[in-house]
Amino acid sequence: MTEISPWHWAGFIVCIVFFIALDLGLFSRRARAVGYRQALRWTGLWVLLALLFALALGCWRGRAEALQFSTGYLIELSLSLDNILVIALIFSAFRVSPALQHHALAWGILGALVMRGLMIGVGAALIHRYAWVLYVFGAFLVFTGIKTAFSRRGAIDLEKQPLVRLARRCFPISADFDGLRFITTMNGRRALTPLALVVLLVESSDLLFAFDSVPAVFSVTRNAFIVFTSNVFAILGLRSLYFLLAGALDYFRYLKFGLAVVLVFVGAKMLVEPHSQTARWFQWEISNSVSLLTIISILAVTMALSVAAARRERRGA
Repeated sequence: MTEISPWHWAGFIVCIVFFIALDLGLFSRRARAVGYRQALRWTGLWVLLALLFALALGCWRGRAEALQFSTGYLIELSLSLDNILVIALIFSAFRVSPALQHHALAWGILGALVMRGLMIGVGAALIHRYAWVLYVFGAFLVFTGIKTAFSRRGAIDLEKQPLVRLARRCFPISADFDGLRFITTMNGRRALTPLALVVLLVESSDLLFAFDSVPAVFSVTRNAFIVFTSNVFAILGLRSLYFLLAGALDYFRYLKFGLAVVLVFVGAKMLVEPHSQTARWFQWEISNSVSLLTIISILAVTMALSVAAARRERRGA
C-alpha cells in the first residue's frame, strides 16, 4: 500500500485552491442569482467528484479506506444540511438578495476550509498522543445530539448576536449593501457593509458545526488525510446544495431530529469501541459498512417523514 506523503497533501490542497480561486475570480466576480438547474448541476458535479475520489482511493489505498472516506463524507454532508438551515436564517435576517448569496457563500466556504483544516490537524495530533480523547469526543457528540433533539430554532435576532454587537462597537456599519463590497464609504469614513457581517456569521456558524462534524468523522477513521478530504468535498458542495434545497426547507422539518440521532449513534460508536490500552474491556466494534447503512437509513426515514408531513399540510390547506 502506497504511503500518504506530504506531496499527496500538497497536490490535493493545490487542486482545491485552484478550483476556489477559479470560482472567486471567474464565477463570483459579479452578483448573480443561482438557478435551480445550475445548483443541481453543480451539486451533481461535486457528488460525482467525491465518488470518483472514493474509487481512486480504493484503487490506491484499498477498499477499507474508500469505505471510510464514503462514510465520513456522508456524515459531513448530512450534518451540513443543518448548517444550510442556519445559513438560510442568516440570509433572511439580513435580507440578502439571491444575487449576493452566491458571493457570500463563496467566501464563507473559503474560511470554513481553513478552520476545518486547523481543527483536523489539532484533533489528529491529540488523538495520536492521547487516544482516550476519542471517548471525550464520543461523550460530547452524544450530549450534542440529545441537546439538538430538544432545541428550538427560530428567526435570528441580530441585536442579540455577540459577533454583530462586537463588530458594531469596533467598526461603523453601513445600513445598505454596496454590491459585492465588504467595505464601503459612509459619511467620508470607511465602514463595513452588511455583507461583511453576513460572511462573519456564516463563518461562525460553520465553526460551531465543525465542533460536531470533525469529531464525528474521527469515529470512522483516525487517518487525518481521509478526515480532511471528506470534510473538503462536503464543504465544497455545501453552496450548490444550499441553492438546490433553499426553496424546499419545508420538507426538512424533522431533519433536526434525524441529525440528532446520527450524532448520538456516532458518539455511542466512539464510546463502545476500544481506543486505548486502558480500555481493553471494550470489545464491541461497529464496522464502517454498518455505520454507513445505519446513517443512510436514519436520513431516509427522516426525509420520508418530513416529506409526508409537508404534503399532508398542503393537502389540508
